[in-house]
This record gives sequence, C-alpha cells and structure tokens, in this order.
Amino acid sequence: MFCALAATAVLGGCASVETRPVATVAASNPIVAQAQHLARNHASLSGAERSENERQIERLLGQLDDATLSREANALIEGDPLYNFVGRALMKRGLPLPRPFDRTSDWSFHSAQRPPAEADGYRPPVKLAVLLPSTGPAAAAAAAVRDGLLAAYYGESRRRPEIHFYDTAGTPAGALSAYDKAAAEGNDFVIGPLGRDEVSALFGKNALPVPVLALNRGNTPPPSGNVSFSLTPEDEGTAAADYLVERKAKRVLVIAGDDDSQRRAVAAFKERLGGRGAAVTDAIGEGTADLTPFVTKEGGVDAVFLAVKGSVGRTLVPKLALSGLADKPRAATSQLLLGTGKPEQDRVLDGIAFPSESWISGGIRGLPPAVGTAQQLPTARGPAARLFAFGYDAWQLSAYLERLAGRSDAYVAGATGVLRIDGFGNVLRTPAWSTFSSGVAVPLADASRR
Repeated sequence: MFCALAATAVLGGCASVETRPVATVAASNPIVAQAQHLARNHASLSGAERSENERQIERLLGQLDDATLSREANALIEGDPLYNFVGRALMKRGLPLPRPFDRTSDWSFHSAQRPPAEADGYRPPVKLAVLLPSTGPAAAAAAAVRDGLLAAYYGESRRRPEIHFYDTAGTPAGALSAYDKAAAEGNDFVIGPLGRDEVSALFGKNALPVPVLALNRGNTPPPSGNVSFSLTPEDEGTAAADYLVERKAKRVLVIAGDDDSQRRAVAAFKERLGGRGAAVTDAIGEGTADLTPFVTKEGGVDAVFLAVKGSVGRTLVPKLALSGLADKPRAATSQLLLGTGKPEQDRVLDGIAFPSESWISGGIRGLPPAVGTAQQLPTARGPAARLFAFGYDAWQLSAYLERLAGRSDAYVAGATGVLRIDGFGNVLRTPAWSTFSSGVAVPLADASRR
C-alpha cells in the first residue's frame, strides 16, 4: 500500500450551540415574509417537523426569480434566520452572496492552535484524525477514499498535519468509539465517518469537542461548527433539476429504474424541480414500451430526466425519438455511465447530459489524469474513481475550511466539482457536466461553470 501511495505522491507533484437574539425586519414581499416566519421558528424544531419546515421554506424561495431572490437577500439584516436559507438558494443557482453566512463562534475550528493561513486561505489542522472502516463490508470503498485523501495530502508541499487513521468497522458503535479515541488523543480535526448510520450516530451526540467533516449526510443536520460532505443520489437529482430549469424546462418527463439510488435521485429531483417552479408530468418505469401517451398530454413535455443505467438508456433513446423528444433537453444521473464503454454502441446516448467529477471528465490542477492514476492504483479504477476523487476533496476541504466558512465568495475547485459550504454546514457541490459524443463521454462546454 505504501509503495502505491508513494507513487501517487510523486505523480501528484504540487498541488455547543450559541443562542442569540433573532434579528429581523419584516419583508414587504409576501412570499419572503412567509418564509421569514417559518425560518424564525426553525431552530426550535426537530426531526420530521424540522425537515418539512425546511422544505416549505425552499419551496417558497423557489418561486422567486433570480433578480428578486438577490434583491431580497440584500435586504435581510445580519442575524435574520432566513438569510442562511436565501444564501443557500443563491449558491445553488450560481448567484453571488451579498455577505458571508451568519455563523456562530463554533466555526473557529480551533484556529488559535494553527499557524496563520497562507495567502490562498490554506490553513490545515495541526493533528488530523481520519475515521474510516478498514474492516467490514465498506472497507473496499473506504480504501479508495483513503488513497484519494493521501494523494492530496502527500501532493501538498506546504505544512501538513500529523495524520492518524481510526477503524470504525463501518458501524455506528465503531464510529462513536473511534471518534472518542481520536478526541482523547489530541486530534484537532476529524474527517469521517463514511456510512450514513455512522454519521447519524455521531451527529446525534450531545457535543462534539473536535470539529468534524463527515463523509455522508446524517438523519440530523450537522451540529454548529461541523460539516457534511457527500456524493449522494439526492445531490445528483437536485443538480439535474437545476440543470434543466436553467434550460427553461417547465414540464419534465421522468424515466427511472427501481433500485434504491434511482428512487432517491428521482425523489430529490421532484422536490427540487417543484421548488424551482417546474413540474414532473409523469414518472414512469424504464421498461415502459410506448412513451407517446405521456408526451401527448395537454401541456406536453419540454425535457426528460433519466435515472437509468447506460444499457437501459440505449434502449430508451429510440423511444424518445419516436415520441418527438429527441431535440428536448435530456439529463441523467451518473448511472448513465454504467454498462457503457463501447463507442459504437454508446453513440446513441450522444447529447444526454449527466453529472460527473471534474477530475474524471477533464482533469484538475495538482492531480494526475484519471487514466494514468488508474494504471498505478487499483483504488482509482472504474467506479472507485469517484470515491478516490471524493477522498481527494475531503483533504482539500479540511485545509480550506476556515476560508470557505468565512467568505461569501470562497470555493474549492475540487476533483468532484466546485465546492462551497452553506450556512448549515453542508458542502454544496456543483458537479462538472459531461455528455456522450460519438459514443465517448466528454465534458460539456460549460462543465466547469461556477
């Protein structure tokens, strides 16, 4: 393992809740006023009630056009509980924030212990703990994350922290035990754990004395001063909805398979599309023989979302053409890549957009091309390449977290996409976008848009 990591290093070259009074000024826009009322009570809610309240706020803000959303964000005074929601909506649309997010003092990241930041904001921890399963069913996935993180770590020529790995065994109890051990041994920052149940257990603790960059979403929000980073189907569904709305889609036909990832992507797509003022006309199974009845309904269809694998996509494209949808915007999840690799067969997928990783689709500064890295490291090959890129970005986030949390214009051009942090501790990823051209996956012209 160490030889492989050393090779990667050479290849890489350089490279407690604080309560405070709620401050508001009543909004004149009725939609914003309603959202403001919901936001004022948000901190006192929990569980399903909190999640539903958040969805209602997002649906209300989704009714505003870009100009109105920006204007209302500028009008919110510092400390208004709606600002972090409005700011997140701006970020997801690629619009600038008028000021940094309102954050509590928990976002200091033990910075007093760290040397001053470099000119570009680089300020890594002093002693870093990484919580990953080295045993158990998730160990193979964790190995790809680990090697991506170490590729970034060893590729950095500036000050680096001590780094220590702790085995979580892929269980909630293991994650809690690993975290407690890492905290007791003096680490000042933690990356991990990886599993959703592990993250939920950790975020459910009463207090986290050492701040955490979790590598998944939990069933509760990150406690103040902690961060959640993920590559989930929900993120892809949300990104696809934004992609189609930006292309003026109002009525979208969804065609999907029935595995868990596909269902989750579709659910997030529907939620996000509705919040942006568009609608799903129908959600039908990937085996539907005739699409015409769904296309000829009153109002028609002006875009298509595909949550299917590439092998299924090849059978669907002729049906889309027969029903008159060949020239409509078509977006898919990254599962479209599964079952592809033969250009003579895959050329039928030409023109379908799908989210991808910046490193895999076009390369990034500081990390060798994906093809060359895969030749030397098994953990960077095939589907594992996404997790390798994910691990690379976990290191980047840990090193630039203070800058990301404190500046409204800060971002990291990562291996998985452009990364920012919203006002609630969630990493927002703007993925690169790819498509097929002559049967080969290539970056779209605007793949690196921010």
